[in-house]
Amino acid sequence: MKEGIAVNKNPLQSLIDLEPTLFQSMEKNRKEAFSDGKLELKYKFLIAMALDASHGAKDGVGALARLALENGATKEEIAETLKVLYYVSGGASMYVASLGLDGVI
Repeated sequence: MKEGIAVNKNPLQSLIDLEPTLFQSMEKNRKEAFSDGKLELKYKFLIAMALDASHGAKDGVGALARLALENGATKEEIAETLKVLYYVSGGASMYVASLGLDGVI
């Protein structure tokens, strides 16, 4: 925190400092995964959002939901994604999703 204001730090900064070539490889993969292709970008972000929820990554849920919305997803599509998430991953993932979506939708 800087004078009461949160400073956004790359959550992978320690990895960047430790092993920059590994980070570069990860970044290349991220760019390939989240580029336009056979799946629209909004669907890729919705899939990733659900995966983050199933892995307990609350902050990732929020960030990916924002990206999905910015790329054309609707709140109804997020809700439908949550139905699939619940079926596949159960109730605990729904708590993570709810916490991550707080303030986003």
